[in-house]
Amino acid sequence: METKEFKNVSIILPTLNESFSFNQTVDIILEECEHKDIKEFIAVVCDRTLPDSIEAIKKSQKVCEEVGVPLHILYQKRPFAGGAVADGFMKATGSHILMMAPDLETDPHNVKDFITMGKRYPNDMVTASRWLHKGSFAGYSKVKLVLNFFFQKMFAVFYGVKLTDITFGYRLAPTKLMQRIKWEELKHPFFLETALKPIRLKVKIHEIPSNWAARQEGESQNSLLQTFKYLKIAFKVKFEKRSELFND
Repeated sequence: METKEFKNVSIILPTLNESFSFNQTVDIILEECEHKDIKEFIAVVCDRTLPDSIEAIKKSQKVCEEVGVPLHILYQKRPFAGGAVADGFMKATGSHILMMAPDLETDPHNVKDFITMGKRYPNDMVTASRWLHKGSFAGYSKVKLVLNFFFQKMFAVFYGVKLTDITFGYRLAPTKLMQRIKWEELKHPFFLETALKPIRLKVKIHEIPSNWAARQEGESQNSLLQTFKYLKIAFKVKFEKRSELFND
C-alpha cells in the first residue's frame, strides 16, 4: 500500500444541513490552494440533506467548473456520517483523501497545510489537532471539552502513541490505505476508527494545529451520548488481528 508521491487530493464533504458554510469552505480552499493539487471535491448527500444544502452544492459546483476542479455529488449508500465518509473513500480518485466537514468546524484554512504535509510525507497520515495550541476551541461545551481531554489522554495511552487529538475527523491519508481498510462504524465513532486502524497498521501519523469553532448553521449530529460509544470501537480495534482490519 506504499504511496511514494502526493499527486493530488480528493476532498470529501459529507453534507446534511450546510449551505453558506459549504460555499465558504470550498471558496477558501480554492483561494488558498493550488488547483492542480485538488483532484476533486466529493459532496456526499442523502435523502435528509436539505434543499438549501443541495442548492449550495450546485452553486459551488459552478464555481469549481470555472477553475477546472470537479465537484461531484455522491448519494451515500451506507447510513449516517461515518457511512457517508466511507462511501466517499471508495469514490475518491486522487492519490490522497482529505476527510473534513463543510460546516466550518474543520477549519478550511488548514487544507493548504495538509497538502504541504502530504507532499512531505506521502506515505503517512496527517491529522489536525485542536490541542496543540491553547484557545483552539470556540463555542465548545465545557462538559464535552473535559470529556474530550480525558478521552484523548486515555486513547493515546491505550494505543501507545503521543497523538493529542485522536477523535477529530479532519485527516489526510493515502487513498490506497483508506480504501483497503475495512471500516465498521457508521456514526461518529467512525472518526476515531479512522485513526485507530492506521495506528494498528503502523502508519506514521503527523499532527498539525487547528482551530475549532462551533457551527453557525444547522445542528451537530454528534451528541454527548455518542462520545461514550467511542469506547466500543477503541477496545475492538485494539485486540483485532491485523489481517481482520482489511477488506476481503
